[in-house]
Amino acid sequence: MRVVRSFHQPGSARVSFSVRVLLVTSHREGEIARRLNSLGAQVEIVDEMFTALSDVIDDPVGYSLFVLDCDSANVGGLEGGKRAVQIMGVLVGRVPVILVSQDCTEQRFPEDRMAPTQLRAPVSILSMRAGFEHALRERMAFISA
Repeated sequence: MRVVRSFHQPGSARVSFSVRVLLVTSHREGEIARRLNSLGAQVEIVDEMFTALSDVIDDPVGYSLFVLDCDSANVGGLEGGKRAVQIMGVLVGRVPVILVSQDCTEQRFPEDRMAPTQLRAPVSILSMRAGFEHALRERMAFISA
């Protein structure tokens, strides 16, 4: 099931407009969705991993970012999230991925486009912004040029 929500967080600075994000989580109105929306993202929430993967595979240019809440999406934690990224294969180069998990002991902002950004849960607005900007760094550079 897909739900599109709009959340407003007073005092937040929007980073980007018209960024369509597919968020896989069972928390319909959770912190991750609110954090993404406060950064200017149009968040589409899917609660089932294989439905989300199918959506991205069917329409890879339709999404700017894929965010996986590894703890609530019943994928097997951070390791399950990494397996999902492997299933996506070459699409990760087109649709950047952020994995959010309590299992994440160290946040990772890899230079390799094929590697997912990893954020520690519960995710703060600062780490979400850093992860968001890092995952979309090429898009942000293009917009600011």
